[in-house]
Amino acid sequence: VDLVESGGGEAETGGSLTLSCAVSRFFNNRWPSMGWFRQAPGKEREAVASVDKSGRTRYQDFAEGRFTIAYDNLNLALSLEMNSLKPEDTATYYCAICGDDYCVSRYAADYWGLGTQVTVSS
Repeated sequence: VDLVESGGGEAETGGSLTLSCAVSRFFNNRWPSMGWFRQAPGKEREAVASVDKSGRTRYQDFAEGRFTIAYDNLNLALSLEMNSLKPEDTATYYCAICGDDYCVSRYAADYWGLGTQVTVSS
């Protein structure tokens, strides 16, 4: 498996969780961008945040100021620190490797992890 997420679980409103995605060495230095997406039941998969090879990060409006994406090149791990969680953040979170420089659309993703569930209670 090329991408393996971990760190999901349950949190209360206002709480924090940090997700991690272990990236296969195959992808080391071979990816234009990486990102986190999420999908709630009955909804489409949507972008959350992304990082490109230069280190530039992008956030969707709902994530700006609350979430932080980072890539650890030494340990080959993509992380998503989530603070001030809300019930509407409840979803399955996926990491992805994208073929473009932005990774802000699910159609740009070439590889997906299996996802990790995040549940935020009110």
